[in-house]
Amino acid sequence: MFFTVVIPTYNRLPILKKCLIALEQQQWDSGLICDYEIIVVDDGSRDQTLSWLDENQENLPHVKLVCQNHRGAAIARNLGVEKSQGDWIIFIDSDLVVTNNFLQAHGQTLDSAQNKQGDDRIFTYGAVINTCNFENPTSEPYKITDFSAAYFATGNVAIAKKWLLKAGLFDPMFSQYGWEDLELGVRLKKLGLKLIKCPTAVGYHWHPPFNLEQISQLIEKEIERGKMGVLFYKKHPTYEVKMMIQMTWLHKLLWGILSLGGKLNENTLKPLLQWLINQGKPQLALEIARIFLNWYHVQGVYSAYQKSKS
Repeated sequence: MFFTVVIPTYNRLPILKKCLIALEQQQWDSGLICDYEIIVVDDGSRDQTLSWLDENQENLPHVKLVCQNHRGAAIARNLGVEKSQGDWIIFIDSDLVVTNNFLQAHGQTLDSAQNKQGDDRIFTYGAVINTCNFENPTSEPYKITDFSAAYFATGNVAIAKKWLLKAGLFDPMFSQYGWEDLELGVRLKKLGLKLIKCPTAVGYHWHPPFNLEQISQLIEKEIERGKMGVLFYKKHPTYEVKMMIQMTWLHKLLWGILSLGGKLNENTLKPLLQWLINQGKPQLALEIARIFLNWYHVQGVYSAYQKSKS
């Protein structure tokens, strides 16, 4: 096996450093994995990403840099696949820090599944553990909130390159936040690919501790995700996709009730959220904020859907 790890990045240099250093510390069985490369696709970063990569080439022997104007993660991942030499592609995000057996775990699980199934119509999905511990992200324990039921998500997934090409790669129409990976997953499922869980391929997804200054950006992301969700549904108009993007009366009723019709929002909940943050419980504050964030998302979905029909 020859792995290509594709990493799109945009203005994330501090955590990207940790991401790449961890990937350069891989230990693997040469009888299973012959080698690997890391393709970093810079999506028009305005920080010091490019200069840092240039200055640290000697310490990053597996890294290959590809640059594009700011066009989004879908197009960046496609470019990474196009430039790849590997027969197997691993997608991770640039804020993911992996353990030193990461490639070996994916390789062993893929090899075992191929032998059992008799073909490579499979892909592996590793564990993603969310953390806000920047100094030592890999110390975070697994939490119930880290569980994902997604069929195909690019946070930590390994798949044969040929199936990505056969499915048609990521749709560049997904230019804003959300759904481009799950939409590709629908096409992969139609090709008969089987998801194989790989809990030993662990990645720690770092994000800064929640604070009130993040709320406006989070709301904007939910509205964008609503728009892209409608694009997802237009391509695959099924009830399953409707459930994914929360475009059902059930979701509208649920988040409408929980948010009291939008009355529990970023303004009315601000004192409680700040109190929880002051108590050292930013994650709990974020979970409560998801009440109105999901309400914004559902509103965004229905608004975008109405506009798409006019």
